Amino acid sequence: MRLSSAYALQILVVSISAQLLFPRKLSRPDKQTPLVIMDPVGPAMPPSDDPSRGQPPSRGGVLISDVMGRDRSVNAFAGFARDVAAVSRRLDSASENSTVLAPLNSAVDALPRKPWEDPRDYGARGASAYEGDDGRERARANVRRFVEAHVVPVSPWREGERARSLLDGDREIWWERKDGVMTLQPDGIEIQSVASTVGNGEVWIIKSVRSYS
Repeated sequence: MRLSSAYALQILVVSISAQLLFPRKLSRPDKQTPLVIMDPVGPAMPPSDDPSRGQPPSRGGVLISDVMGRDRSVNAFAGFARDVAAVSRRLDSASENSTVLAPLNSAVDALPRKPWEDPRDYGARGASAYEGDDGRERARANVRRFVEAHVVPVSPWREGERARSLLDGDREIWWERKDGVMTLQPDGIEIQSVASTVGNGEVWIIKSVRSYS
């Protein structure tokens, strides 16, 4: 019995010695997974209201047509713009840049007449100026002029750069900054803010309606 115990002890010692002298190789995967390095996150830059800086659009896949109705303070103009097919297509095009001068709802409400009305139509045809198919076409034409006067086919639009809106026969306009206030010239209309910068241009909120008749 003592011989068997001594023999078992000898086998255990030999086994431990073999493990110490010949350690098993550590298993490793055949292929190593590469380390993925994420782009470093830089300091957050404050937004700028200055279009002349020519910043790249904040969201290249988003278009003016996607953001026009988001700001409730200008949703009246946004609705008129959607009703003008040519302008709506432009604002939905990634290949045509624009600066939209969207007047506040309060400015549209303060007009002496609705955007589809023209005193000349009433003078020529009276109260029935916008009745029937011809009347509706006149109303659509007036709305089109109203909208076109507020879309400039330029973006980025730099300070002092002269441009014309889509309105046929419109005069040259530009904008300038004085004492921190952006103003549309020669109209003298204050630009409240640059509301959106997207893939095909910008939406500016203005405090008054431009002349369009």
